[in-house]
Amino acid sequence: MRRRRREIAPGEAPTVPQLEAELSRESYRKRYNRVLRSTVYTLITVAAAAVLVATLYLPVLRIYGTSMSPTTTDGDIVVTVKGSHFNRGDIIAFWFNNKILVKRVIAQAGEWVDIDEDGLVYVNGELLEEPYLTERALGECDIELPYQVPDGRIFVMGDHRSTSADSRSTAVGCVSEEQIVGRLVFRVWPMGVFGPLK
Repeated sequence: MRRRRREIAPGEAPTVPQLEAELSRESYRKRYNRVLRSTVYTLITVAAAAVLVATLYLPVLRIYGTSMSPTTTDGDIVVTVKGSHFNRGDIIAFWFNNKILVKRVIAQAGEWVDIDEDGLVYVNGELLEEPYLTERALGECDIELPYQVPDGRIFVMGDHRSTSADSRSTAVGCVSEEQIVGRLVFRVWPMGVFGPLK
């Protein structure tokens, strides 16, 4: 319970306890303002750093479409990591006709890709193990197979092979490094499937 301040009449000198109480209140107010200001500055700095890191190194994307289902579905929100080296099986996001597409890396520059009528994919003559697929299909393919990936390019395919427009089509073709936004590493939404992407 706070004590009521006793008003001091003009000409009446304050007592020592009154001066100490006033000094204590003033000191507390200054300390409170200093801590509040410091906290606000810290929060602003942390928020600015988070926005900078997210923009430059960890872009967050929303998935549109089903070309990568069941790995990702329409409406998923994912985190990507920028980089320049991608391995076979990595999921990457890249620019195509002012849109961001998401596909899986199948082959690198110089490698040979072949796809049979059943949708089995061979890279350099070896069958590609694809445990992430639920269905195999040749899909829309108008390139001549076997196909050698050009220098500085990456051959990509969607996991939903029957509907995905990807490097099997000359309309999309292979992806250049300049087009790549980053590698998908983590799904943050929906919460039911929150976790790393493989």
